[in-house]
Amino acid sequence: MMARGNQLNRSAMHLLHRAGQCAADIFSSEARTSGLTPRQFAVLMVVAEEEGLTQTDLVERTGIDRSTLADIVGRLLGRGLIQRRRAKDDARAYAIKLTPQGAKSLREAQPGAQTTDAQLLANLPPAKRQDFLESLNLIVAAVRK
Repeated sequence: MMARGNQLNRSAMHLLHRAGQCAADIFSSEARTSGLTPRQFAVLMVVAEEEGLTQTDLVERTGIDRSTLADIVGRLLGRGLIQRRRAKDDARAYAIKLTPQGAKSLREAQPGAQTTDAQLLANLPPAKRQDFLESLNLIVAAVRK
């Protein structure tokens, strides 16, 4: 329940941050055997869906800022979960591809990600769950413009 007079409980910015922390904590617990963070999982998901994307493409699709994405890509490369090759249409850019180990880590993390989503949404009445996801998508779409 919201405490009366607590301005943080009426701050969308603060509550979204706290909800994100809760989601990351649950994911870390549920998908711990994969060794992936939520953002690493997101990057691998996008790469699995569309092989050959550049880091710029990944920034656009995930919303992760460039410097953080570069760090994530470096860590995933170091763990052998992705490969980088020069992009065919732009020699300055790298195309990212999932390795077999990356595909395995992604498969291992998917049940934990699904459990995380289920646990988060279970806190809402069933009739509000789809509206909640649509509201979050509206916020993300509006900010991305």
